[in-house]
Amino acid sequence: MKVKIPELISAGLILSYRCTAECRHCMYACTPKWEDRWISQKDLEEILSRLAGKIKPSPWGKDAVSLNYGLHFTGGEPFLNFELLVKAQEIAEELGIPSTFVETNCYWCRDDNVTREKLKLLKNKGLKGILISVNPFYTEYIPFERTERCIRISKEIFGENVMVYQVEYYHQFKKLRIKGRISLKDYIKIVGKRGLTEKVELFLMGRAAYRLKELYPLWPAENFFEEPCIPSFLRSWHNHFDNYGNFVPGYCGGISLGNWHKLDSLIEEGIDVGRHPVLKFLIKEDMKGLFQFAKEKGYRKKEEGYLSKCHLCLDIRKYLVSKENLEELAPSEFYEYL
Repeated sequence: MKVKIPELISAGLILSYRCTAECRHCMYACTPKWEDRWISQKDLEEILSRLAGKIKPSPWGKDAVSLNYGLHFTGGEPFLNFELLVKAQEIAEELGIPSTFVETNCYWCRDDNVTREKLKLLKNKGLKGILISVNPFYTEYIPFERTERCIRISKEIFGENVMVYQVEYYHQFKKLRIKGRISLKDYIKIVGKRGLTEKVELFLMGRAAYRLKELYPLWPAENFFEEPCIPSFLRSWHNHFDNYGNFVPGYCGGISLGNWHKLDSLIEEGIDVGRHPVLKFLIKEDMKGLFQFAKEKGYRKKEEGYLSKCHLCLDIRKYLVSKENLEELAPSEFYEYL
């Protein structure tokens, strides 16, 4: 049995999972511990060629940016390999891919000159905008002054095409006069647990399922059995394509819908869920089916409970990876670095 994948309208290209930080909330388990492996130029040319013609521009035009339109370069931290990032943008521009932007944690913004020079170069190569990450998990690693510098200079160069995610934290940090780095423990002492999580979007998936458990109530596995994973699992926007050849659905790190080297046939023909049991259960039977499948293989539910359906799904997948080789659970390193 095959299941169709929606036609793409936007995408993120993971140049590498390697990062300067190991943030507690990271959906893709990025860390400096990942191997220093980046997408090759050959693969870069191939995936961008496959995406060209599929990617839709921002509703405000091809020279504008939007989170769920266009193409973004991400990681990991893409500025760790600036030369590759520039090459990726050059190829995207040649192929006419609209609404391109880059995500960054700003670790590299050590002074105004370097920051301005790199952003100007990317703008001259056709990059339309930038997404700057701001939250208490990054500030454990990145001095806030570098974030402020990146925002200020990005606005000079990209104008309105600067997205700050999340801007609520940025304003909070300014109000608190945060300087340098601050541990999450010290930050919570200042604002309290509610100050960390209220009015701010935070996905309880990926590493957050294990590193932020003390901040949220836990629920029995059965509470999530009837919650669907569609359309967040199969959708047309903000999917990712990584340097290992995986088509990663949405924010679901560690899951592969297939090999993007076969992207056209994958979209045209669909996923053969008969060959991929985890995908079958997530698409057709939600959490209950996946839980029963894992239980038959020895999985035992956590008596203390789970933060979310994503936590339950991830914990099951982490167990399955340790027991057998399932193509759809990739890259396997993801599960090592949670």
